[in-house]
Amino acid sequence: MPDTMPIAQGHDAHLLLPRMANRHGLIAGATGTGKTVTLRVIAESFSRLGVPVFMADVKGDLSGMARAGQETPKIKERIDKLKLK
Repeated sequence: MPDTMPIAQGHDAHLLLPRMANRHGLIAGATGTGKTVTLRVIAESFSRLGVPVFMADVKGDLSGMARAGQETPKIKERIDKLKLK
C-alpha cells in the first residue's frame, strides 16, 4: 500500500495516509464547489488500493460510474459514424 494518497491539489498537495483513513467520511459544501469530483477522486483512489467503496448518491451524479458500458445499437451506430474502430 502506498504511503500517501493525493486527495487535493492547491498551493501544496493534500495527502491522505490510507492506513489512517476510517470507514466513514463526509464531503460537504455549496453547489459547484467540487464535492462530486472530490468524492469520485477519493473513491477511485481507494478502489485502486483494493479498498471496497460504497457511496450514497441521492441525486444520481455518480450513477453508472462503476458499471461497465455495453454496446447498444445506438452506440454502435455512433461508433461507425465517427469511424472509431
